[in-house]
Amino acid sequence: MAEFRFTREARTPHSESYRVDDGEHAIARADIHLTAAGAHATLVIHQSVSDDTLHDLLEALDDEIVSTADPYREDLIVTVWRGEEVGVFADDSDDDDDEDGEDDDES
Repeated sequence: MAEFRFTREARTPHSESYRVDDGEHAIARADIHLTAAGAHATLVIHQSVSDDTLHDLLEALDDEIVSTADPYREDLIVTVWRGEEVGVFADDSDDDDDEDGEDDDES
């Protein structure tokens, strides 16, 4: 089975987001939502990930993340999307100011 590294990027009381690496590259992102009835996940994998690697990744996600949740969740439902990374975008409020600190408005 392939080895994966899960890096948690965000956590709330009922959900977590992970970046998944294969040792060389980021190959997936996982958003996991824990409910009283079970766990629901959205897994977005890179288009280069094979079906065999996907199967191994689903097992690792269950074994390393979901089964360690407190309390233990027996049911895991995963929706898988396959695509390519376009980029990471963030709203940076510092972009609103000019580099020299002056406003665009003239009096």
